Amino acid sequence: METITKRILELQDLEYREFTARLIPDIDKKRIVGVRLPQLRTLAKEIVREGKGDAVLTELPHYYTDENNLHALVLAELKDYDRTIEELDRFLPYVDNWATCDSMKPKAFNRKSCHDRLLSDIRRWLNSEHPFTIRFAISMLMTHFLDNDFREEYLDWVAAVENEHYYVRMMVAWYFATALAKQYDATLPYLMARRLKKWTHNKAIQKAIESLRITQEQKQLLRTLKYS
Repeated sequence: METITKRILELQDLEYREFTARLIPDIDKKRIVGVRLPQLRTLAKEIVREGKGDAVLTELPHYYTDENNLHALVLAELKDYDRTIEELDRFLPYVDNWATCDSMKPKAFNRKSCHDRLLSDIRRWLNSEHPFTIRFAISMLMTHFLDNDFREEYLDWVAAVENEHYYVRMMVAWYFATALAKQYDATLPYLMARRLKKWTHNKAIQKAIESLRITQEQKQLLRTLKYS
């Protein structure tokens, strides 16, 4: 892992470090190297090809946020579902910012044959007390279950989330805004019945109104549903 950390440090972009520090202000700037995501993604693929993925996955915790981002990207390259879940359960408790959380898009989850099992794991993660584990669960529900595999009960799962962490509330709002774009008729009643708390409700409507996938007529109705 020391060799891999050295490779990360060699990719440092000081301007991007400043930009990243502003995006994740809760993280100590000393822990930010400043490596752009495309470069980290290339490095992750190289590490996997070199057979060194375990060097990243087995060493926790990491010091640098960029190491955590690399960990997320190496994990996403795993093909086996069970191994992916095992590594996620080890890694998620160490995820401490939205950028690392949202960069995890495991390839193993793309197989629809795994979706019944994935739903079970999503339910388990939703019951976590760790905010970024909850955020990850909602992001997976948004990524994989808002199209052909959608069921209205998934809206209930997200509406029932009680965690008040800012980045959880923001993900709930993002989920409902995306659900309005993809499953408008099923999602609108949740806004009309004010199933979400005031801040999250208004943020979901704001993000939906900003979306190009929502019609002007729909936006006009959504504006009338905002809390004043």
